Amino acid sequence: QVQLVETGGGLVQAGGSLRLSCTISGGTFSRYRMGWFRQAPGKEREFVAAISWSGGSTYYADSVKGRFTISRDNVKNSLYLEMNSLKPEDAAVYYCAADPSLGITVVPAQYDSWGQGTQVTVSS
Repeated sequence: QVQLVETGGGLVQAGGSLRLSCTISGGTFSRYRMGWFRQAPGKEREFVAAISWSGGSTYYADSVKGRFTISRDNVKNSLYLEMNSLKPEDAAVYYCAADPSLGITVVPAQYDSWGQGTQVTVSS
């Protein structure tokens, strides 16, 4: 397992933007497929976006498609989530996750390392 640390959460008004970052240590970042998930109070953790090793393949939940962009910098060992046009329903704790396998997965159980999460609050 690797260690993941998310940053960039905060309070934003509806329609605003935030950029989340996730840094990895203890492993070769370029050999991990990565994902972003979120969990709102009283709800199950849900998939947001995923990206392959190289960044050449990405996949998004329908709820964020067109508003969120996942990207990675394999030199800086960092994963990003650019969130635009935020809605109150986007408010949640956002987690990054890593897995040393090829391809992309939306299944939380298929990731073996998780960060501690960063809170995103969207005011209406």
